[in-house]
Amino acid sequence: MMAALRSLLAALVVTLAIGLSVGGARAVQPDEVLDDPALEARARELSTHLRCLVCQNQSIDDSNAELARDLRVLVRERLVAGDTNGEVIDFVVSRYGEFVLLKPRMNLQNLALWATPVVVIVAGGVFLVTRRRRKAGPGDRLSAEEEARLGKILEETNRPG
Repeated sequence: MMAALRSLLAALVVTLAIGLSVGGARAVQPDEVLDDPALEARARELSTHLRCLVCQNQSIDDSNAELARDLRVLVRERLVAGDTNGEVIDFVVSRYGEFVLLKPRMNLQNLALWATPVVVIVAGGVFLVTRRRRKAGPGDRLSAEEEARLGKILEETNRPG
């Protein structure tokens, strides 16, 4: 029993060690790496902010997808051509849209997207409050004359007849 438990524990430790070493690996291939270490560092930094359009929840630096590889190569080409980090990001966004950014930019379109639910909830609350006030308003009560007439009608309908 103890030997089986030790074997199971050893297998678990080996599995975790392999998982941790593989899980931390980047998908960048050796043929993609730039000779200039400064440019390569910039490329890696930029790649961590760009979404793999195939995997969607991974950066292109982490993804093994072909499209991610193409994007990594594109980023490196733009850096070698002399683009700044901002120019590289703008170029990729112009080709693939804002969705390619793992952390979207703050702009009017994104602000409208995030603000819409808040606006709808506030508008609904205002509608409910004004509706409730209108129901409880003085114009909803019967006048003395109307109450007298209603009482007369009720008396007539309740008479045995």
